Amino acid sequence: MSDNQFYADPGNSIGYLTRIAFRFFSRALEMRTAAHGVSSGQWRFLRVLWLEDGLTQRELSRRVGMREPTTVIALKSLERSGFVERRQSTEDRRKVHVFLTPEAKALQGVLLPDVAEVNRIAMAGLTEDEVTVLRKALIQVGRNLAADVGEDTPTDSAA
Repeated sequence: MSDNQFYADPGNSIGYLTRIAFRFFSRALEMRTAAHGVSSGQWRFLRVLWLEDGLTQRELSRRVGMREPTTVIALKSLERSGFVERRQSTEDRRKVHVFLTPEAKALQGVLLPDVAEVNRIAMAGLTEDEVTVLRKALIQVGRNLAADVGEDTPTDSAA
């Protein structure tokens, strides 16, 4: 059987399987975060800012893995929700830094248990070794594809 024939079945495509898994991860997490006024799109940015508050919009965009216009839209939503403030850099007026509000900082302790719960549900039936292999494999897949399109992966910046 050729690769073309093999990948004609979506169940054999790693891309298809990861998209489906991602869709359900997003739904499961948003079911939990929405109760606190946080959408899945906002979640991605909060998570990065909890690790390093005050990033520039450009750096935040890179770390989340979104294009800058998408980041601007997400940041407007985060501002309307009262989760972030954008401030022009005092050193370089072209740069805008993004800072969490006290409300967003407080959400970290509320929402991280939800992330742990969704991951526990997703990994049910897998051994610790299988989860370790899966994590390493997904990181490598991301790096391979990022290199193909000429980009860094968010996991490279967090390493």
